[in-house]
Amino acid sequence: MANALDLNIPTAQLAYELINISSVSHNEQEIADVIEQTWRSSCPHLTVYRVENTVAASTNLGRPYRVVIAGHIDTVPYAEGENWPARWEERENGLYLVGRGSADMKGGLACILKLSHEPNPLYDVTYVAYECEEVADQYSGLAKMMKAHPELFDGTDFGIICEPTSGRIEAGCNGTLRVILTTKGVLAHSARAWRGKNAIHGAAEVLTRLDKYKSQVVAIDRLGYRESMSATMISGGVANNSIPDSCEITVNYRFAPTKSADEAVEHVRQLFKGIDLEWKIDDLSAGAMPGLGGELGKRLIEITGSRVDPKYGWTDVARLSAAGIGAINYGPGDPLECHTAGESCPAAQIESVYENLRKFFYEE
Repeated sequence: MANALDLNIPTAQLAYELINISSVSHNEQEIADVIEQTWRSSCPHLTVYRVENTVAASTNLGRPYRVVIAGHIDTVPYAEGENWPARWEERENGLYLVGRGSADMKGGLACILKLSHEPNPLYDVTYVAYECEEVADQYSGLAKMMKAHPELFDGTDFGIICEPTSGRIEAGCNGTLRVILTTKGVLAHSARAWRGKNAIHGAAEVLTRLDKYKSQVVAIDRLGYRESMSATMISGGVANNSIPDSCEITVNYRFAPTKSADEAVEHVRQLFKGIDLEWKIDDLSAGAMPGLGGELGKRLIEITGSRVDPKYGWTDVARLSAAGIGAINYGPGDPLECHTAGESCPAAQIESVYENLRKFFYEE
């Protein structure tokens, strides 16, 4: 049986403990076990559910509103000794928590767990700690929980995804499309290169068009959603003395929520029109238009005193939005710190976000 977390410790310290449970995508069983045991042993007011390595807990108090607050438990890979395990750093502007997941998003996860400990929220609440957000959509733990237990989400009035936003409200999100483009060639010995066709050279036009691509900023409700398209991986070749017959270029397109998934695919196809390529769509998720969740969203904005910004990255706000749940992104951590070697988060920001959320859920 997993050891339960102590939900009475400060939120930043709880985030430290969570970071030290390694949970790289597809390897979240240990942290899911810990969270499940914590909810079952420390929160008798909650009904606990588990689907694979995603854990949810729910109140059933008959309140007039239901709110879902959710966060992912996985991280991108870490470099042991560099950004894992966690450590504290005293900096010029205060104490920082350093380590993989400090920004994305174990600070937000700590806030969710601390909030779940108190038994009498103003709203009925569904808490979700889900696996596999950092990988392809087909693995999403939130999607699996929504399919297995739709009753936890049906009739929900508002959603909060505790992704890193530097403690500001971020509305909606861009969509994401990942395609693998393959150029083909003819294998030959490099000493007789003229007998072959170099697939890596054939990738040059793909890279040139990406380099010249001008990203748009799409205005929606006075928010500017900045798009981007980039090559993120490239591979090819079989040996140092051979002309390669295949080269793969992974392209990631982050598109404004005004575009549908099909429109995003067509946009990328048009960019590479005329190049002899094989196509494979590796991941595709539409974005979410900005929606602040009605009166509950307005109340959270008032409590935080936050301005509202657009969310450039894709988040599960889109998944909740597609289910008819108005949702926002709000959590500790600078999005620019996500996935970096020196990922960190101010301890004070973790505590501030928790206090604001506590006011929202527990104070009239």
